[in-house]
Amino acid sequence: MTVKPGVPSFIGRIGFDNEKYLQLQMQMILQRMEQCDGKLYLECGGKLLFDMHASRVLPGYDPNVKMRVFQAFKDKLDVIICINSKDIERGKVHGDFGISYDVEVFKMIDDFAAWGIEVRRVVITRFRGEPNSVTLKERLERRGVSVYFHTPIPGYPNDVDMIVSDEGYGRNPYIPTERPVVIVTAPGPGSGKLGTCLGQLYHDYKAGRHSGYSKFETFPIWNLGIDHPVNVAYEAATADIGDFNMIDHFYVAATGQIAVNYNRDLEAYPLLRRILEKITGKEAVFNSPTAMGVNCCGFGITDDEVVRWASKQEIIRRYYRCACEYAQGLGSIDAVHRCKELMERCGITVEDRPAVGPEREALKLAQEQNKGNRGVSCAAAIELKNGLVVTSHNSPLMHAASAMILNALKCLAGIPEGIDLISSQIIQSITDMKRDNLNGRGVSLNLDETLICLAMAATVNTAAKSALEHLSELRGCECHLSHVPSPGDLSGLRKIGVNVTSEPLYPSSSFRNF
Repeated sequence: MTVKPGVPSFIGRIGFDNEKYLQLQMQMILQRMEQCDGKLYLECGGKLLFDMHASRVLPGYDPNVKMRVFQAFKDKLDVIICINSKDIERGKVHGDFGISYDVEVFKMIDDFAAWGIEVRRVVITRFRGEPNSVTLKERLERRGVSVYFHTPIPGYPNDVDMIVSDEGYGRNPYIPTERPVVIVTAPGPGSGKLGTCLGQLYHDYKAGRHSGYSKFETFPIWNLGIDHPVNVAYEAATADIGDFNMIDHFYVAATGQIAVNYNRDLEAYPLLRRILEKITGKEAVFNSPTAMGVNCCGFGITDDEVVRWASKQEIIRRYYRCACEYAQGLGSIDAVHRCKELMERCGITVEDRPAVGPEREALKLAQEQNKGNRGVSCAAAIELKNGLVVTSHNSPLMHAASAMILNALKCLAGIPEGIDLISSQIIQSITDMKRDNLNGRGVSLNLDETLICLAMAATVNTAAKSALEHLSELRGCECHLSHVPSPGDLSGLRKIGVNVTSEPLYPSSSFRNF
């Protein structure tokens, strides 16, 4: 184990006031609701629950605060979840949870229920008869969820006369709701939320109900600068789909004030305005895409310095994520280059991530010690909240991530390096079983396995018990690995709550590395 003194850490500092944000956001949404002579369809971009991106770039942000907003007036809410049929077919995966979008729909329904909000409506958009979408519909209906298919509209997005007609929006089924505010959300971007909102408006106006539309999207934060790291971090988070921030010139023309929005909203606004005016038969209520929004997030920031630091760290994390996805065949080189450009724009490099340099030093040391052996050297480093950086490397008994977490716990608990938290006999017994009885090839303990062993050891080992009591202190810490983590390591790090990055390399000389 190597413990390196770091610079004073920003980890653990608070930069966001949840209570202030909650009150402002609730008031804004209810005000929009009162302006509608019908329903308010609220298109919700980003994540309503477990918004880990927001909590990373806005330290102190409760990842479920938006759900707290809705819970405050849940008696006025209905929910529609949208999912794109193409995402179902290709098994698109949610990055923060490692689960596919179709599984995420079930998770969202359960998560809403835990907050006392029932979800009984799902729409599968851009449906062309895909078999997996039909299967998902059947699975949801067995749970009492009403499922609707929306098919692509001919002439979309340019033929407004076709779109706003019985052969356009009118061809897709109306989704009945009972309450005045209808949240339209999805597992991820490109799921058809806007089209669903507009289709509902079309049916409502045809039936004489003068409903309204607004957008609830956290990023980019409209009242921060276009080059503020929070907004640049949004560009990094959407590097795979090519979003970028722009000044909302419609808002500037109408108000004389600067506002930031993103390219797709600005590009779509003239068409969206035409569609809304054709649906309603009157001039559009909102004079810009920013004015359509109800986002109050920027008013909750209390410490701009810590928010800037956290956002720059997120940009680096996104670069590493894109690089690893490319190495694994899951992403594009364009996304990697885009994140690299964003780092340059903010004047940062990967070395600005405090765990990167120590990890590389630990890897070199491990490689020197491992000369002549057939094994592959791996290393890991974690930045603690006190500014210390703890490093480790792999061994025949344990993954580098496992050793890193045990070393960090020793450091936090004040346990000397030479004291074993888990007896070597227990570890050896498990590795023997994995090799001899389970025919395992990689027998050293991954982090998931190591945490279970640590919990068992804590029943008989006072040092292990003391170390385990400090496990929660690792939540929010920053770590870096020399290699793409194994599923067991990544799972363990996610459970602990560590923000992890890794080099886009495989821990094997048998693979060509990126």
